[in-house]
Amino acid sequence: MPEVSRFFGIVIFMNYNDHLPPHFHARYQEQEVTIDIDWPRNRHNV
Repeated sequence: MPEVSRFFGIVIFMNYNDHLPPHFHARYQEQEVTIDIDWPRNRHNV
């Protein structure tokens, strides 16, 4: 899994070609969280 960042023991990573919605994962010791990325719509709401 591609690692985006690592700091204070927290690892941030994103998986290539993963399922929608776009998201990233954060892991600290044995804890893990998935954070969705809410993409803003364009001015035409398409």
